[in-house]
Amino acid sequence: MRVALFLTCVNDTLYPDTGRAVVKLLARLGVEADFPMAQTCCGQAHYNTGYRHRAEPLARHFAEVFGGYDAIVTPSGSCGAMVRELYPRMGERARAEGRGGELAAVLAPVVPKTYELTEFLVDVLGVTDVGAYYPHTVTYHPTCHGLRSLGLGERPRRLLAAVRGLELRELPGADECCGFGGTFAVKNADVSAAMGLDKVRNAESTGAEMLCAADNSCLMHLGGTMTRLRTQLRPVHIAEILASTEAEPLEPDLERRP
Repeated sequence: MRVALFLTCVNDTLYPDTGRAVVKLLARLGVEADFPMAQTCCGQAHYNTGYRHRAEPLARHFAEVFGGYDAIVTPSGSCGAMVRELYPRMGERARAEGRGGELAAVLAPVVPKTYELTEFLVDVLGVTDVGAYYPHTVTYHPTCHGLRSLGLGERPRRLLAAVRGLELRELPGADECCGFGGTFAVKNADVSAAMGLDKVRNAESTGAEMLCAADNSCLMHLGGTMTRLRTQLRPVHIAEILASTEAEPLEPDLERRP
């Protein structure tokens, strides 16, 4: 199986350790992931802001870069949802505008081959125990795209529950949005900040050391809230937890503020 890592703009720019964790984790499971250097933005920011036609060239480029792979794995539910949910919609809109079905045909091959990381682990590789070790208390936030668009369900929780040393604590209001929403956080800053505050306060109530999610864009928003509150809670991507082992542990600096 030829597998490619779609890292995403946010991770490439701000959270490269998440990408390294994905590669390390997959290698431990016998999967060698390629990293196509020509990959760029999937077009989500453009599409969601109303610039659909500006997003189309980026979607075409994605299909060209990743089309030859059997599976495309991303540690981002939001970008995964862009490909799986919105690329087909983009193609159909182009057809409805009388531009033919060419765009839909170009994008169609990559749609079913794109997997969010936890989907790939559970559904494709058929594993929930990935041999991870992470001796910390963790609460899990299911992000909106993962929960509603991709339907990740219990996959992330099943993976976390199998991690040795990890104590998973229930997050009150887990299915509520954290308030990030991409450009929503810019256009509706006060509402976004209030939602983020509610999410962090709920996470604090669990007494957990770490707040885990499968999307760094949400964790970036929540991490900023944690910084302003000067809380001891820390954000961590699920890939970094799953990549941690007893021999090579991920040791978060719990004394340093995010």
